[in-house]
Formats: sequence, C-alpha cells, structure tokens
Amino acid sequence: MAQNIYDQPAFFEGYSSLPRSVHGLAGAAEWGSVRALLPDLKGRRIVDLGCGFGWFARHAAAEGAESVLGLDLSENMIARARAETASPAVRYEIADLDTLDLPQGAFDFAYSSLAFHYVADFDRLARTVHAALTPGASFVFTIEHPVFMAPSAPDWAEVGGRTVWPVDGYLVEGPRTTDWLAKGVVKYHRTLGTTLNALIAAGFTIRHVEEWRPSAAQLAEHPEWQVELNRPMFLLIACARG
Repeated sequence: MAQNIYDQPAFFEGYSSLPRSVHGLAGAAEWGSVRALLPDLKGRRIVDLGCGFGWFARHAAAEGAESVLGLDLSENMIARARAETASPAVRYEIADLDTLDLPQGAFDFAYSSLAFHYVADFDRLARTVHAALTPGASFVFTIEHPVFMAPSAPDWAEVGGRTVWPVDGYLVEGPRTTDWLAKGVVKYHRTLGTTLNALIAAGFTIRHVEEWRPSAAQLAEHPEWQVELNRPMFLLIACARG
C-alpha cells in the first residue's frame, strides 16, 4: 500500500494552505499549460487519478463531462471533495494507485495532477489506465519533474548571473525520502526516459511532453519565480491510447 501522507495531520494542514489548495486550479501555476493539453471534456467519461480536493473533477463536470470518477488514497481529501461537490456527474472513491484496478474500456479520458511520483509501480499503473480507456482516448498528467526530484549536489555555480545547483544521482532511480510539509515523505524517482518508455510499452502514443516553465507574464507578476528557470519543477505529458 502506498504511503498515505495526506492523512497525517501535519502534512494535511500544510497542504491545505498551499495556493493550489486554497484557490483550486487557478492557484496552480501550471494550470494554463495543462488546460491547453486537454481535449473537449463534454460528454466524456473521465477518471481523475489522485483527485485530491476534487478541483479538476468539478471543472470537468462544469465543462459537460458525462461522468467523473475521482480516486484518491486520502480519506481527508475524499471527505473534502465530497463536501464541496454538488454535481451528480461526479463521484469519489478511496483507492490506492499502486494496486488500482479499473473496468476495461470504461473511460474516454484519464487525468492526473502531481500524484504519480508517489506511485511505486508506474509500469503497472500505465497498463491499468491503458486498458481502462477506449481506443483513441487521451491521457494527460503532471508529475514533479525528475530533475526536480533528484537531490542537488552541494556545489553550486553562477550561470548567466544566476546561482544553479548541479543535479546529483539523477540516474539512481527508486524511493526518495524528503521532508516537505512533514518529515519522511516518500516519493519515487524515475528518469524522464523511464516514464516515457513505460507509457510506450503500455501502448500509449506520446503527443506532447512539456518541461514546464513560468511564462513571461507570470514572471512579471511573480518575479520570485525566476528561481524556477534553474530547473523545471513540473513535467506535463499528453498521450493517447493506441
């Protein structure tokens, strides 16, 4: 079973105060780029993997989705998602993505935001999602960029007037324990190549890969985000079931 970090009080309290938790999709810096990758959601049967507070599920319902199944391991997340969702098109279930089973051909679109880096066996999950989608259906997800997940070496350098840290241990894949909002948070580091090849092996066609960076407009509004130009924080991937 995956680590249920979101039901730990300290972590949940910290996560609940993040801009993306308070303001929803509008509070997620990468949302504009993600939205550009989405298909028309009207009439779609959607599965949201790691749905959190249900922000995307409610967005999909508002866009006319036929149905949205939101899945998350956290009882805290699911409880709040249910409390804040009125649409009859949306339902939520507690599920562990590491052991997930889905009905074959039951969905027209799969989505996930910043959840898969908590999954130990991404190969299995990719096969499960592929089988659950109808032919030609889209799959869009975001994860922490593997460069961001890899620890930085202690030495740094000045490049173009900015301080940059070299990445250390990028090719050493596996669990990484970090202190983020709480101590002992376990994430699973995979290289970009490993992630893409898992999707290809499962039968997906890769349509778009984006190493997210803030736009000029975002940098003008948030000059403190200049640090995000040192290394990509998010990886955005859009693919389709073959």
